[in-house]
This record gives sequence, C-alpha cells and structure tokens, in this order.
Amino acid sequence: MLPLVLLLAPAAEPTVAADTVLVNGKVWTGDTAKPEAQAVAVWRDRILKVGTDAEVKLLAGANTKVIDLKGGRLVPGFYDSHLHFLSGGLSLARIDLKDAKDEAEFGKRLVEFDQNTPRERWIVGGLWDHDRTFKGELPTAATIDKFVKNRPVFIRRYDGHMGLANSAALKLAGITADTKDPPGGVIYRLADGKTPSGILKDNAMGLVDRLIPPPNDEEILEAVLAAQKAAAANGITSAQDLDGSSPETRRKLFRIYQKLAREGRLTCRLDLRWPISLHKELSATGVMADFGNDYLRIGGVKGFMDGSLGSSTAKMFAPYEKDPKNTGVYVTEPDTMRSYIRAADAAGINVCVHAIGDQANAVLLDLFTDVIKQNGPKDRRFRIEHVQHLRPEDYKRFKELGVIASMQPYHVIDDGRWAEGRIGAKRCASSYAYRSLLEAGAKLAFGSDWPVAPLDPLAGIDAAVNRRTLDGKHPNGWFPEQRITVAESVEAYTLGSAFAAFQEKDRGTITTGKLADFVLLSRDIFAPAEKDKIADTKVMMTVVGGKVVYERK
Repeated sequence: MLPLVLLLAPAAEPTVAADTVLVNGKVWTGDTAKPEAQAVAVWRDRILKVGTDAEVKLLAGANTKVIDLKGGRLVPGFYDSHLHFLSGGLSLARIDLKDAKDEAEFGKRLVEFDQNTPRERWIVGGLWDHDRTFKGELPTAATIDKFVKNRPVFIRRYDGHMGLANSAALKLAGITADTKDPPGGVIYRLADGKTPSGILKDNAMGLVDRLIPPPNDEEILEAVLAAQKAAAANGITSAQDLDGSSPETRRKLFRIYQKLAREGRLTCRLDLRWPISLHKELSATGVMADFGNDYLRIGGVKGFMDGSLGSSTAKMFAPYEKDPKNTGVYVTEPDTMRSYIRAADAAGINVCVHAIGDQANAVLLDLFTDVIKQNGPKDRRFRIEHVQHLRPEDYKRFKELGVIASMQPYHVIDDGRWAEGRIGAKRCASSYAYRSLLEAGAKLAFGSDWPVAPLDPLAGIDAAVNRRTLDGKHPNGWFPEQRITVAESVEAYTLGSAFAAFQEKDRGTITTGKLADFVLLSRDIFAPAEKDKIADTKVMMTVVGGKVVYERK
C-alpha cells in the first residue's frame, strides 16, 4: 500500500499538457451534445477538451499559454462557403465605385484613379451599382469617356455579371454594330438597336476580358496575402474559393497556395474549385472530392446556369417586370450542363452550380435528378450556389435530392432595395427563402460571395436574422417570414459550410478532436438584447489551429 502522502499529492503535470487553454468565456460550441461551455483546451492544432474552467485548467501545464476570454463570446471559426479569394484580394487595390452616390462621385473616383495609375495599365475593378449611382439607369461607354478616354477601362457591376467598357476598350476588342451576341451573353445596344452601349452581360464580357493582361506571380501573391489578412480580421478560418480566373492565372494561384501551405504561411484553410467546363483537366489527374490537407484542398468544380438578377440575366419562368421580352439567359445550356455534371460526378468530383433565377434553379434540380439516377446512389453533396429565387414547390426537392443550398445572406439586404422592381412582390416573397428551406429539411451553407458583397460574416448573419434592406425601408425585415435565428445562421456559417465541403468531422463545431479554429466576438450575438446589434459586432480574436492569427487592438 502506498504511503498516504503520495495518495494525496497532486501530479505536477497533467498526462497531456495543453499547449493553449482559453478560459472564462461563453463558448457556443455548435455541438448539440454540449452546446455551451466556459473553456477550451488545445493541444497542437486540435481541441483537447471542452468544458468548465475547472475541467480545462486541469490540463494546463507549466508551459501552457492561457488566454482569458474575459466573459466574451467564443464561436467556431467562420467558414465562408462561397468567395473569390484572388479577385477579393485584387479588389483591395482596385478602384471601388459601389457606393458612389451619383455620377459626379463616380467620375471623381475615376479621374483620381486614372491620375495615380501607370499609363500602360487598364483600369479594372469597379463593382459599380447603377441602382445606387444612376437611379437604375445603365451607364454607357460615353459615361466613362467623359472622365477617362485615353486608356482602356473595363469595370464590372458588383454582381460580376455585367461589365462596362469605355470606347477605347470597345475599339481594342473590335466590338461594333456588326458584332453578334455570343452564346450566353448580351451586347447591350443604344436606342438605335445596333450601336454597342458599352454594357456587356455575362459571356459577352469575355470579348473584352481576353485582352486584359492577367496578374503576374507577384501581384497574385500580394493579393492572396491581403485576402487572408482580411479573412483573419473577419473571423474566417476556412473558405471555399470559387475563383473565376483564367486557366493560366488559376495554375499560378494554385502553385502560390501550395507554396504558402508548405511554408506554414496560410492562415485561412482554402478549398479551390475548377470551372466545370474544365472538369476533365481535374479528373485526368485522378483527384477526387476533398483531396488535400487541412490547409489546402481541391476536388470540386463550379458551373453557371444563368446570370444575375441585378443584371436582369437570371433565368426566370416569367419575364422581368419592365422588360416583357426578357426572361434572362442560360450561361450554360441545360443539355451541356447535364453532360458536365454527369461526367464530373462519375469521376468522383464534387459539383456546385450557380443558379439564381427560379427557372435556372428548377431546371438544375431536374439535371441533378437525372444524374443521380444515371450514376447511382452515393454521398455526392451536390450544391446550388445562391439559390436566390425559387418556386415554393421546389423547396422540398433540396431535402429529397440531398442538394445543399449554398447561400450568401448579405444579398437579401442589398438586392431587396430593388428586386421587386425587377420581378415583382409575388416572386420576391419566395426568394432568399432561408426559413422555408430549413423547414423543408434543406441544409444551408452560408458565405459572402466576396468581393461581390462584404467579406464580413457578421453582416451576413445580421442579414439572415433581421432582413433589413440597406436603404432603411424595411426596419422590420423585407419579407420577414423568411428570417431565421442567430443560432441557425451561425450554424450555416460554420457546420453547414463544413458539411458542404465533406469536412464536418474536422470543422464547424467546438468539439474535442476537431481543428482548433475559433472566433472571439465583441458582443454576445445570441443574447436577445443584442439582436439589433449583430452587424455592429466586431471580431476581437481569430484562432486557426490553436494559433492567434488576428487580434483586434
């Protein structure tokens, strides 16, 4: 029998000492088995323990780093299910026209940017909003020419589905009255019905895009580093990068991602997707869904069914309210899309497809149904990106087919300013249908669509919870019956996105064994009293793999 003194003496060190413990907090775990906790212990890059302060402190050793959360709200790291990492990073150094209040402000910014940009460069970027700046009227090449005419300019509307070229850019591209609309695109014309106005929609933008010099390696690296710095500041620890670059730029981007990952310099876990039209390029390597490591993965493709509502190219069953001959466009014809989806799915590649209009969504669900029948049952997790406008009868099909609704809630408070003018109140009532989709059993994955919308997940959560449009005209919510709770919104921005990426075993909740990715918030957004202040909440600290990658000063 051991001496009594040895039985009573505490061990000097726990069996496994935590590298870091976070204590004295309000931990929303997202784990239904243990929804709330006080503290978390981390060993290496994984969660060692979730529990009370007393339980977690037992795992602290002499060299354990202790982080006092000071009663703050800790949540799982935000997982952005849909952004464009490179273009977001590049946009930080490009002209920003989205909030220009009128044409004078629009022109002033163009002139200033022109004066500070080397003469050999194009002016690109923009993210303009004609509903805000031009009272709903589309600008023309002449609009830009008044301010910048001696260099080519091609600036995109903020939804990315419509671009505006000045006369110099149109001339370089050879776009004239005789140029025909390309498949899946529209060359907008002046009142004579012939002369190009400067507005190019969807696939027509490629006529100018092909002339713009691509970013070099140095510019791509700078953009990626700027993007991940912004991600950390917004509490984003993982992201699905739906890219959109040219093949040459994408290859450069992927190499840079690999280099940063090998050097331990990635502070955001990234999953890069290829265009669905190039699925053979990906499948030829033998890569399948979710291939890679904890910081960098590939194995998915992304396609486009239609355009956007803001550009009046989203494919709808009925015409647009003020354009009775227009029901939008198919960027990819359904038969072509079916063949892409079938081949990619057969090769084990995960498929997500952009669909905004009600017809585009309904037809895409039909295509998914066909492919599931042809390729047989498996855990494929098809995704529809945006899912903005639906017929009510299509809600239940997401659950029936196991299709994930990958949505970006900030769009509802942005688009809600003008959407009824495009498609009327009846169709808007079944749009951005978070509540209806959840009640139908669909799984939601939330993201930002940055740089189309702000990167901030808290702005997106606020939009899903409150649905107050940016113009202040709907203080109680635009179609408030589609609002969802804070918990449902945060889950969509964490576990929902992880599930959509086949990563729910490692991410999305604060659970023992998962990756140690956390975000400390300035407010307890789950408290009823904070409901109207969600958008004012700040990220105080971001932890990725147990390491603090951002701390608000």
